[in-house]
Amino acid sequence: RMAYKTVLLDIADHIATITLNRPEAYNSFTRDMTNEFVEIWKRLREDDDVRVIILRAAPSPAFCTGADTKGGPGVTPYRTPESRLKPWSLDDPAESLGAKSNKVWKPLIVAVSGMCAGGAFYFLNEADIIICSEESTFFDPHVNFGMVSACEPVGAMARMPLSEVQRMVLLGNHERISAETALRISLVTE
Repeated sequence: RMAYKTVLLDIADHIATITLNRPEAYNSFTRDMTNEFVEIWKRLREDDDVRVIILRAAPSPAFCTGADTKGGPGVTPYRTPESRLKPWSLDDPAESLGAKSNKVWKPLIVAVSGMCAGGAFYFLNEADIIICSEESTFFDPHVNFGMVSACEPVGAMARMPLSEVQRMVLLGNHERISAETALRISLVTE
């Protein structure tokens, strides 16, 4: 087991298992987590012994609720009250999270349990296989924060019908896609 601050990494039998490990914050990602993912993806890309990657989350009500907007002790959130005034000047906080964005072409299986929201779609959009538990829900809260959802829905269109993507983006927190619906619309594979 390799030591990181926000994730766990285990490699055994040609399988790398990455576990999002911020259950107290619903496994939301921070700058630290994105930096750790850049390092992990590089490591896995270069490790010829790793043949498949599994991404999951520590037990929590959520697989991942996207970017940590609250912060906390020792945590630098992505958004500050000042940044809400100039959202167009911000870097994309999640652009380094995905395997394919980091040139990792090994099969990626994402196992979702619980809420999967907003920036968590960066993981889903680059997955080869997505499985979810029966209690999983999927939604995009950007509109609830007065933000435009851009990269997440564009990536989701490779899996889901446009009408379902639009509905998810426009309704935000008010309507969540159930595991059953996610399977029916091809967001998940099982």
